[in-house]
Amino acid sequence: MTDAYAILIPARLGSERLPGKVLLRESGKYLIQHVYERALEAPGHPRVIVLTDDERVVEAVRSFRGQVRLTRADHASGTDRCAEAAADLEEPVVVNVQGDEPLFAPGDLADLAVAVGQDGADIATLAWPFDDPADMQDPNAVKAVFHADGEAITFTREARPPSELPAGAVVMHHVGIYAFRRERLLAFPGLPRTENERRERLEQLRAMDHGWRIRVLTASGPAFGIDTRADYEKFLATVRPA
Repeated sequence: MTDAYAILIPARLGSERLPGKVLLRESGKYLIQHVYERALEAPGHPRVIVLTDDERVVEAVRSFRGQVRLTRADHASGTDRCAEAAADLEEPVVVNVQGDEPLFAPGDLADLAVAVGQDGADIATLAWPFDDPADMQDPNAVKAVFHADGEAITFTREARPPSELPAGAVVMHHVGIYAFRRERLLAFPGLPRTENERRERLEQLRAMDHGWRIRVLTASGPAFGIDTRADYEKFLATVRPA
């Protein structure tokens, strides 16, 4: 087990495809509550804090006695929101879990923390094999491309043929959960954006373009985020089966 780590959960109400999704509660609990309680199950008893810029989320989290912090409203990403909060933390490792991702395996968060806390990576993240090879053609499905030892090669929305990849490269569906060494998280917002990041719309490429090492771990299961109403219905089926 790594040293102490914190889990930060950015939670915005703004969402084009499913407005207010973190406060949906057709399961009997807010979506953000499902994420929070699952994070509390992570090994090592990490501190778990929801980060938001909306008082309605603050009120909801306090209603189930969760820890919550009101952050600035002008952040460009959840990573920037986490960096603001991390400035006041003592934990050497910070795990970033989005507030709309309720189905991760808690043990995976501890594994990510170990990958940066003990194994020397700047950032660690998760990936899962594609359930359907056809999904690899979908630009909304981000691909993690990495060596067999987990060292990231790149992340891309493109479906690149094997001939364009290094020999032995592994391609999996990226799961957007990250662990950072705290000092790296604090530095991240100050890194200049790069052309790769702009083209692919993937901020982890900014870190790679500046020489940071990213380690990719295979997730314990096919976690997915709630982006649409159909995603939420799929989630509801897991918590209140017919």
